[in-house]
Amino acid sequence: MCAVFGIIGEYNDTQAKKALAKLSHRGPDFCGIFQKKRLFFAHQRLSILDTDKRSHQPLKHQKILLSFNGEIYNFQALKKELPFSYKTQSDSEVIIAAYLHWGVDFVQHLRGMFAIALLDGDTLYLFRDRLGKKPLFFMHDSAFRFASEIKALTPFLHRTQMNEDALLSYLSFLAPTPPFTFFEGIQKLAAGEYLRFKDNSVHVQRYYDILAQKPNIITDKKEALHTLQSTLEESISLRLEADVPIAALLSGGIDSATINYFAKEQGRQLPTYTLGYKEFAKYDERANAKESAALLGLKNTQVEIDETLFMQTSQKVFDTLDEPLNDPAAIPLYTLFEQIKKDGYKVVMSGEGSDELFLGYRQYFEYLDIEGAASLSHKNWLKKYFRANFSMNREWEWYKRIFDDTLLFRTSGEKFTDLQKNNLLKRNIRDNESLKYLQTYRENFEASHFHDESFWYSYIDLNIFQAEHFLTKLDRVSMAHSIESRTPFLDHKLVETIFSLDPKLRYQEKITKSLLKEIMHNKLAPQILKRKKKGFANPYMEYLIHSKKIDLIHEVNEQTGLFKRKALDEYIQKAASGSFKQHVWGLYVLSVWIKKNLL
Repeated sequence: MCAVFGIIGEYNDTQAKKALAKLSHRGPDFCGIFQKKRLFFAHQRLSILDTDKRSHQPLKHQKILLSFNGEIYNFQALKKELPFSYKTQSDSEVIIAAYLHWGVDFVQHLRGMFAIALLDGDTLYLFRDRLGKKPLFFMHDSAFRFASEIKALTPFLHRTQMNEDALLSYLSFLAPTPPFTFFEGIQKLAAGEYLRFKDNSVHVQRYYDILAQKPNIITDKKEALHTLQSTLEESISLRLEADVPIAALLSGGIDSATINYFAKEQGRQLPTYTLGYKEFAKYDERANAKESAALLGLKNTQVEIDETLFMQTSQKVFDTLDEPLNDPAAIPLYTLFEQIKKDGYKVVMSGEGSDELFLGYRQYFEYLDIEGAASLSHKNWLKKYFRANFSMNREWEWYKRIFDDTLLFRTSGEKFTDLQKNNLLKRNIRDNESLKYLQTYRENFEASHFHDESFWYSYIDLNIFQAEHFLTKLDRVSMAHSIESRTPFLDHKLVETIFSLDPKLRYQEKITKSLLKEIMHNKLAPQILKRKKKGFANPYMEYLIHSKKIDLIHEVNEQTGLFKRKALDEYIQKAASGSFKQHVWGLYVLSVWIKKNLL
């Protein structure tokens, strides 16, 4: 796991090296630079495979330069298949061999997570992996620049301006949607996209879409369970390969327990880590995780966080993230990785993606039920009623959408609905305005062979809720401590297997994660399988209110005039009583960024 960075065009040597140094946490083991007139091509290395200096990057082969962040899990198989004079034991060389053999289509043969910068003569290619595990940002003005994190590009901005689309999509979906970032002039690749830069021209296109699969290939439940289990086991096995120590996260839930179970079955008894909260037992997973660890026969280290540590750490996390991300779990997760680093681990296994694939959120089933209301023959009076009235609760907008015949589900990460934004912001927000940030994905879905809306739920959640929210959090807070995070549930082969199922196999039982629970029946103890889902909940609002840091929202609003005071007060008051908490946290994180960068 590493950082990529480069400039094509005129550059200042000192400025370029200072910008590159901002990425040193992603790759503290070696810094490699290839430079000449109008080209600065660099790499910060975190050594995971073939830690020898022979695998340092950038790698050069004839007229090709490579800077690569990630892991190619099938590189050994590709190595046997591809004719090339290999000089290392790393997966990086295989990328060059694959490119020479297949051209740009080489990316279709990779199984893993990656951000790839490949320069072939005067043509630069940038690739972001299929599911968006690794980030890739770029800017194009007097020169073309790219980097693994925004902080390495901001020094090249003439001034800092907030991108309006980033703001509005962030309020809607917890994170700015591609290609937007909060910094006007800096963009990001979406999951499954690649960029070509040649003759001072930028061209971006999608090379991978989950919907290219065909649905209903597997209709038999027994076959589905067998195929899913074998693919999941293979995914975990591939991710256990490393030349450095590996640890795993462990909550009280089924996802992390599944990963640790199969890892142990394959001879890897991973040390596990769990987070707890002082004086807030209702958020604490330590007791459940301790029980899971005992049942699995694993060592478990517990890390405790309190209000002082949470608030002190928050600023470090905001700096790490570069731009607003509405996920309060980023702060305790940062603390957890800090301990993991102290204990000497460079790779961590994590359970992201299971909920989106196996329908682990209860709201998926709520949406499926609400979809049925669209078939009501006599709904005009309901349509008029919902249009003429307003409630702060998002469920109000759900029904309004059904009776307006518009798209109901807009990711599990939808936070401020269009009605809520219109009520809060000092600007007019039209009904369904946020759909423009999802339009391409919806058009792809409607043009595909998929018609069951449950697949839309998974598709949009993988592309937005996972790639831009959860995976952004995981990448930044783990890499802040020079740790590589691996997510076996987000293997693209496993994702494709899920999308090949008869959709009813996923939800006909009306039980969250029914297929995964059946796979793990008689493998995991009933105590684990039957536990109520907690998620990564934490007492962030209690801390924010008690510390009085919440006052920053009003302070910044008085200077910017972004929000209506009365609506803002209402949200903050309701957050104090337990409602709209993440809405308010999102406004706080936004306020921190605005104060630091714009005021």
